Amino acid sequence: MKFSKRTLFKLKNKNKKLKPDKYKKLKRDSLRGRIKGTLERPRLSVYRSNEHIYAQIIDDSNSRTLIACSTLDKSIKLALPVGRTCDASRLVGEKLAELSLKKNITKIVFDRGPYLYHGRVKALADGLRSGGLNF
Repeated sequence: MKFSKRTLFKLKNKNKKLKPDKYKKLKRDSLRGRIKGTLERPRLSVYRSNEHIYAQIIDDSNSRTLIACSTLDKSIKLALPVGRTCDASRLVGEKLAELSLKKNITKIVFDRGPYLYHGRVKALADGLRSGGLNF
């Protein structure tokens, strides 16, 4: 189900019985309908929890995860003890860019999911750009 931002806003305000998880799923699905990853331009999916941030590069045509990185990786965890900061997100982005350049992936499609392009998600994107990825 694809909804516009206006429809999602109306659903959130008008229907008080719509649970936050359901609203988040509707919002994610409306964005996901416009974003597809191919082998030439795979999709970078972001998941942000309270403690950590996870990112993976996905080829949607074959339904395969090509590369994954998070703040739980040993090299990142040793560098920064806390995984919920913008510095940790930037480090994850740089590490993911390094891994993707080893696999000859230079262009991606950025899928922020239901999250705003702000804070840790933006820091991750900045790390990817500084690492050499284009999107």
